[in-house]
Amino acid sequence: MSKFLIVLATVLCCSVVAVRAETKTAIFAGGCFWCMQEPFDHVQGVTKTVVGYTGGSKEDANYTAVSAHRTQHREAIEVTYDPARISYIQILDVFWHNINPTQADGQFHDIGLSYQAAIYYQTEEEKTMAQASKEKLAKSGKFDRPIVTEILPAMPFYPAEEYHQKYYLKNPDDYQAYHVGSGRVSYLAKIWGKP
Repeated sequence: MSKFLIVLATVLCCSVVAVRAETKTAIFAGGCFWCMQEPFDHVQGVTKTVVGYTGGSKEDANYTAVSAHRTQHREAIEVTYDPARISYIQILDVFWHNINPTQADGQFHDIGLSYQAAIYYQTEEEKTMAQASKEKLAKSGKFDRPIVTEILPAMPFYPAEEYHQKYYLKNPDDYQAYHVGSGRVSYLAKIWGKP
């Protein structure tokens, strides 16, 4: 009986490892990365989020260089998710519901390349799904201006400094003041009816 339990435990353990190995990642630039992490952290099927930088010309990135627009990187988020629990299309929907897809010069009160929205695809399938979701959004009737969010090939992603990770938990008052003060909250409420 004990051999059976050991074998059963080994099978179950290996099954859990196999399930964890089935995760995928998606990378988005949605303006201030602080404001993008909280919404994704609350989505069932998302297993991890990391804020950082992507899309730039330099081989590394840090907040000082990116915010000074010296690297051409954008603030971004890498979302790890379980495709058995949530699809890439659903992940895209979370992204669209947390940005202003009609703003080309940044996001809300944050202006400049480092704040411009983009979807970074890693496969041709993701590119096709991203383009289809963008077209669907454009036809939704919710926006009176064109959808300008870029769909770009994935580039190296550099995690941001630790103090930026989960900023909404580490500094909730500062985060909330910024989130509301940037104009993001009122815009999303107007478009999607969010509180």
